[in-house]
Amino acid sequence: MLPDRVPWFVIGPLLGILTVCFFVVMNQPLGASGAYVHTLNFFRQSGYRSVWRVWYFLGIALGGLFVTQFLQNNSEFRSGYDSFRAAAPLWLIIPVVCLGSVLIGYGARVGGGCTSGHGICGTAQRSKASISATVTFMSSAIITTGLIRLVSWGKL
Repeated sequence: MLPDRVPWFVIGPLLGILTVCFFVVMNQPLGASGAYVHTLNFFRQSGYRSVWRVWYFLGIALGGLFVTQFLQNNSEFRSGYDSFRAAAPLWLIIPVVCLGSVLIGYGARVGGGCTSGHGICGTAQRSKASISATVTFMSSAIITTGLIRLVSWGKL
């Protein structure tokens, strides 16, 4: 029913329209790390929490599961780490993924938001901090990708 990947030129403009419409209707950013914090506060019953963000956070996980399992008629559960699983045993993958998720959460906390929050919502608000963060992580990604390609091609 759905293609393996929807082209960037379809999803990009739709995401931009969604971001702008969300600001018009709710006057709030649509970030994943913010939704995580609100969900955590909701279940701890402490701090500021917004119920719609709890549903948004749960919808990210449940929506992904629904699409991969039911709409794509795929009876095999996919973790998204298939190439990693081909190179390493499961006992190694689990702690590495857990450590990576902790580091991502720490980075989002220190950076004042996640990459999607800064890159999509922050730049839409013309936030200088978000523009700076987006330039930083995009530059780092481009340089790292270039270095990995050079190493894999044996030119470095």
